[in-house]
Amino acid sequence: MAPKLERFVSPGKGDGLRAAARIQRGELVHSAEPLACCVSNKLSRHVCHHCFSRQETLLRCSQCKMARYCNTTCQKQAWIGHKRECKCLKNLLPRIPTDSVRLAARIIFGLLNPSQSRSEELFTLEDHESHLSSMSEQKKQGLSQLASMLELYLQQEVSDLEVTSALPPSCQEPLSLIAKVTCNCFTISDGELQEIGVGLYPSLSLLNHDCRPNCVMVFVGTKLHLRAVRDINPEEELTISYIETLSLTEDRRRQLEDQYHFTCHCQLCDSQEKDGLMLSGNESTWCPLKEALPRLDGLKAESDWPALLENCSQLLSTDVPDENLYKLKMTDMAIDASIHLGHWEEALGYGEKTLPVYRQYYPDPHPVHGVQLMRVGKLQHYLEHIEDALDTFKQAFKMIKLTHGVDHPMTTDLLMKMEECRSELDQKSSSCLRIEEK
Repeated sequence: MAPKLERFVSPGKGDGLRAAARIQRGELVHSAEPLACCVSNKLSRHVCHHCFSRQETLLRCSQCKMARYCNTTCQKQAWIGHKRECKCLKNLLPRIPTDSVRLAARIIFGLLNPSQSRSEELFTLEDHESHLSSMSEQKKQGLSQLASMLELYLQQEVSDLEVTSALPPSCQEPLSLIAKVTCNCFTISDGELQEIGVGLYPSLSLLNHDCRPNCVMVFVGTKLHLRAVRDINPEEELTISYIETLSLTEDRRRQLEDQYHFTCHCQLCDSQEKDGLMLSGNESTWCPLKEALPRLDGLKAESDWPALLENCSQLLSTDVPDENLYKLKMTDMAIDASIHLGHWEEALGYGEKTLPVYRQYYPDPHPVHGVQLMRVGKLQHYLEHIEDALDTFKQAFKMIKLTHGVDHPMTTDLLMKMEECRSELDQKSSSCLRIEEK
């Protein structure tokens, strides 16, 4: 673990991480490879199970029929970790275990193969909390079903003796292991923050939550990068957000209590300072938007883009301020639908409306804000609004270089987009000069 971090007991929170030295905004605080990870089931056909990159076509494992790879190189490199998993998947066909079951199994496979295990200086699997004692009976029952699936999944490939020898005592019960995994794993996302998998990064599980954190996490493949988004003083606690914070205080607290078993008392929650802005406008006008969101989520999940766009267009025509949380969520859905339908001007119109609102909700550099700027910039560029696109890309670059780092593929892509815009503006200027000379 880098000397920028140290473990400590955070008042009211338990174990945590704090700065061992002054950390500047945009600085890389720590990088970590996962103890174990797996591609999400819903993306298993589209993401390489070794390098976690998205590809149009992937090679499929001929045995388990599930794992997919960019090429034979990725397939060979993945074999050590996939060998036992492959047999388990094959034995369970046509059923596919959940992400959490596959991740728990991969942890066991990794620990059975010491050459694959990575040392964790500050935190270990044994140290993780399962939170079983604070869970409702309903949630325990759900986890018990996952634990039974884990036993069934492993039964022909891993013996009870191997599990006992590989796992620390508090993790040998399948229920305890599953509980620890579900409470402590991280969602692995691509540069544009789209989910691609799940992973366990033991030492970084020490990071406590804040709804306005001083650090953010981004990924390159499966490698996690922790970056500061504000200047951090020595001995100041390092925090991340466990959830998407663009929601009301009541909803954030409920999600954190349900999933992570604590009540958030961060400054943003205790002050509820953003709730008034999120509920801008008359309730009678924004309530239909709130009530429609679950139905629209269903249309999005079904990729019914025409119906989604039609519904969003009708609802967004009402007199609700752009800052309203439900209008913002619906506007983002309208952008998605417009892009999928090739309605570029419409997508840009919706996108440009969101940018002033994102600035209000994300006062610190934030990956979500940076990605939204880049998204709008690409639409402006495609529609040949070159000067606007260059300005938007510059704003995105100022943010992305802090949240993702200068070496991240997203940052490189942005630099290329900015250069394209400058080149096109130069060509346009040269053409105008030649016309004037004539």
